[in-house]
Amino acid sequence: VISEEQAKKIIAGGHEHLFTDATGTYTSFIPDKSIFKKTIEFEYRSIKTRVRERAYLVPKLYFHLSDETSGESTNFYFESGIKSLVDHLNTHKKALHDVVYMTGSETVEGLKIGVEVAFQYNDSFSENILSFANVIRTYDGGTHLTGFRTALTKVIKDYMTKKMGDSKNKIELSGDDLKEGLTAVVFVKMSSSDIQFESQTKAKLNNMEAQSAVYSIVKAQLETYLEEHPGEAKKMLEKAELAARARMAARAARDAVVRKGVLEGTTLPGKLADCQEKDPALCEIYIVEGDSAGGSAKQGRDRRFQAIFPLRGKILNTERARLDKIIAFEELKNLIVALGTGIGETYNADRLRYHRVILMNDADVDGEHITTLALTFFYRHMKEVIEGGYLYIAMPPLFRIEIDKKEQYVYTEAERDTILEANKGKKIILQRYKGLGEMNPEQLWMTTMNPKYRMLKKVKINDALAADEIFTVLMGDEVPPRKKFIQVNATQATLDV
Repeated sequence: VISEEQAKKIIAGGHEHLFTDATGTYTSFIPDKSIFKKTIEFEYRSIKTRVRERAYLVPKLYFHLSDETSGESTNFYFESGIKSLVDHLNTHKKALHDVVYMTGSETVEGLKIGVEVAFQYNDSFSENILSFANVIRTYDGGTHLTGFRTALTKVIKDYMTKKMGDSKNKIELSGDDLKEGLTAVVFVKMSSSDIQFESQTKAKLNNMEAQSAVYSIVKAQLETYLEEHPGEAKKMLEKAELAARARMAARAARDAVVRKGVLEGTTLPGKLADCQEKDPALCEIYIVEGDSAGGSAKQGRDRRFQAIFPLRGKILNTERARLDKIIAFEELKNLIVALGTGIGETYNADRLRYHRVILMNDADVDGEHITTLALTFFYRHMKEVIEGGYLYIAMPPLFRIEIDKKEQYVYTEAERDTILEANKGKKIILQRYKGLGEMNPEQLWMTTMNPKYRMLKKVKINDALAADEIFTVLMGDEVPPRKKFIQVNATQATLDV
């Protein structure tokens, strides 16, 4: 097996495979500028992600990707296909058992469908499932994913019933309990003329035949696997039972605060300074670090459409926290209420009260840490807020420069240096903002909250594999991967001194 870090030669079947003069197909094209009017530049990272996915989906096929403009190049070769992909997704997590691999084909109503599924449980609390149809990534899932979920839930619940019968210790599992710590890849293949997607984006598969085929193959083969591997089956059941107990504890905690009128109903947290507008599409909420900055933001905002939610200190690291712990954490509980979506089994993205959720923190190490903790929470528990394009990061200025009594705000050190160089010899007053609290309400409004002048970064998930990995590395329990990440990226750090 060769990885993108190695990739000089491939050894397969006892032979070394190197570049040769063998015949093949060479395709070249020139983008039509009349169609691609905005840009004809290609993003290497996006192409690399797609090529890597193809290499996982077509095992033992060698891919070489090179960018002649930058000199970057990468090679991909995976011996075990989607099993290798599951291994990769769980690289920085503790796997609870070997990868379970199921494959076969079914003919449903005259349509032949090939099915490949691989999954593995790990010690995390989040789910990570990738689905593909004819090597096209179906980001929104679809019928093939429904077939897998339905089969997995039925087989494991039936297996538990068979092993435990009517035991008093038996726990009633739900489909959500089987999501915790699950990493899976679902891949279906069918005639391109028969495949049906929900829209032109091809993000969701619509063929009902695919659901039937995946369900049939997974159900039959997983039943056999559990019977033949009782040790692995036990680990899966134990994981599901822990998730079920956590779900019941979270429900009890949630019911307790609901009885107090906190998580549901019309009661909003007292620290929230809400806006007057009620249409979510026109509303935005600033999640602000500290009462001082929160006070300035409340005074400087446009209360017609801007709400302010001040955080008191750093929130819980939710990468390794179960739902009951999250609900018990006061700051997160109040934030969930303010957003209106609920969480866990009651989560509903359609109830989001603001279509701009803006993280606004100090431009220092602590501020960046708080932003990272908030991003972890949204990625693991409210991913639809990110996928819907509702999550943003505010960009407060780093400097205030006054030249001949005229002030301007600067957002980068490079921009500062350019301005100072261009105004040598003039009377210059330079102020470095260490925190949002150093700005008065008028300055905060003008620089960071006024839609006409502010700078916002929209949070996007361009590469789901990389996103899941980076949250696991940076926010998980394992120290060695985090140490390696810091060593590799140390030269990109900006010291706050």
